[in-house]
Amino acid sequence: MEFKSRHLKEFLIQGHKVKATVIFIGRMMVHQELGKKLLQEVMDKLTDVSKVEQPPKLEGRHMTTLLIPDKKKIEAYKRTLQQQESEK
Repeated sequence: MEFKSRHLKEFLIQGHKVKATVIFIGRMMVHQELGKKLLQEVMDKLTDVSKVEQPPKLEGRHMTTLLIPDKKKIEAYKRTLQQQESEK
């Protein structure tokens, strides 16, 4: 989860839209709330650089959400990173 979130954050900082997808296999369709919880966790990790364009939505066996970069949040995030580096 950390690996994927880190890469998604890099894409958002570069200015790209990001689509996160959970694919339900077999009987996993019975527990759709787990997929929604997983996507919500990803969205929470990326709130410091993104906005939600499309909330989690079920399309067949795929649950997807679309995140777009938020320029103001990204600039603030970059400033905090620079401050942390200068303190070291």
